[in-house]
Amino acid sequence: MVGLLAFCPIRRKNFAALEIGRSFVKIRGQWWIVFSAAETKEKRADERPVNELLTPIIDRYISEYRPILARSAGGSTALWLSANDGGPITPKELARVIRKTTLSTVGVGVSPHLFRTSGASAAASYGGDNPHLASALLHHTHPSLTNEHYNRATCLTAAEHFRQIVRQYEKS
Repeated sequence: MVGLLAFCPIRRKNFAALEIGRSFVKIRGQWWIVFSAAETKEKRADERPVNELLTPIIDRYISEYRPILARSAGGSTALWLSANDGGPITPKELARVIRKTTLSTVGVGVSPHLFRTSGASAAASYGGDNPHLASALLHHTHPSLTNEHYNRATCLTAAEHFRQIVRQYEKS
């Protein structure tokens, strides 16, 4: 979950609703996230490839771990299943699992929404000649929405400049 959100920071509701063979499909050996216009907040289709680094991890989850969670064959097509009952995980429970996982692995509880902020900020910081990369990543039509609510790159830049100033005074 964490790896997929890091590469594809989609909205929590859509992430929880991923279904194998419908909105989460394998095309020529690569996983894709595919949502129709009716399934997205902005009412535009969203199709994005999943980074190939995740393919063996996803394949293993689907072939080995997901059947254990499902507890029976022929159940739900939901990608993410609840450890409690084997049914589709709710968006609220998905957020709890992600926060708990990130807290135990990196020491900070990261919400699914924060992956979107992180993705937009990274795209703005490292996107170079692609000024609207962050908007495209978050599937926004207006860059101003992305910049106002998600892009924290200017804060990071300001913090780095402040750090450099402090270091200069420490040396003197």
